[in-house]
Amino acid sequence: MQEVQRSIVLGGRSIAYVHRQHPRSRGLRLTIDPARGLVVSTPPVGRRGWAADATSTRIEAFLRDRESWIRRHLDRLERERSARRLRGGATDGGHILYHGVAHRIRLAAAVPGARASVVDRRLDQPDAPELIVRPRRGERRSIDRILEAWLRQRAADEIGQAIDRHGPAMGVAPKRVDIRDPKTRWGSASRTGRLMLSWRLVLGPRDALETVVVHELAHLQVFGHGPRFWALVARRRPNHLADRAWLRRHASELHAALEPAEAFEAAG
Repeated sequence: MQEVQRSIVLGGRSIAYVHRQHPRSRGLRLTIDPARGLVVSTPPVGRRGWAADATSTRIEAFLRDRESWIRRHLDRLERERSARRLRGGATDGGHILYHGVAHRIRLAAAVPGARASVVDRRLDQPDAPELIVRPRRGERRSIDRILEAWLRQRAADEIGQAIDRHGPAMGVAPKRVDIRDPKTRWGSASRTGRLMLSWRLVLGPRDALETVVVHELAHLQVFGHGPRFWALVARRRPNHLADRAWLRRHASELHAALEPAEAFEAAG
C-alpha cells in the first residue's frame, strides 16, 4: 500500500488529503480519518484504467463533485478536535469519556510497594466523576498507557459479561473472543466462531457496547446483514439503531480519547 500527501483547492480553501493506493481497492473511495483528515483510496497505478495521469484527473473530479460532503465532514472533524483540545485528553486534569460520561483524570501520588491502579470515583461523586490514576513507585508508563491497560481489562470484563447474558438466549457461543483496537470497526465475527471486539467500546455508553456484542453474536447464527439478521439483533436490542448512531457520531472521539491535547494541535 502506497500513500502520498496531496492537496486541492475547493471553494477557495486549500484542503490537504492522503492519496492511498490499496491493492484491494476497486474504485475511488473517500474516508475521514480522525488523525489524518481526508483520505482518498484508489486501486494501484498500473491496474487497468488507472494510469498515473488518469488517476490524478479522476481524483480531482471526484473531489470537486463531492465538495459539500468534504467541507461538511472536515468542519465537523475540526469541531471535534477543538472540543478534545478543551477536554485535555489523558493528562492530569484532562477529561476522557468512560461509559459515555466525561471523567476528569486525576494523578495521585505513588504508594511505596503498591501496583499501578485506576479508581472510578463516579459512584462516590456522581456530579464530578473522576478516574484517579495512581502509578507505582518508579513507574515508566505514561498516564495514557496506564489508563489504556485498565480500560482494556474493564472492556474485556464487560464484553465477557454481555456475551454471557446474550449468548445462551441467542443459542450461540463464541469459540474465542479477542479484545483489540481496530481502526475502522467496533467488532467482527468469523465463520469459525471467533469474535473480535474493540476495547474502546467501554468508553461509550453500556448500551452501545451491548448492541455491538449482540451484533457480533448474531453473526454466529446468520452471516450477512439481511432481514433475518436484523430481526435477530432487534429482538435482543430494540434500540440498536440509536446505539449504532451514537457510535457513528462519536467514533473519532473514542479513537483519539487517550491522545494528549498537543496531539490534536499537531493534527490540526
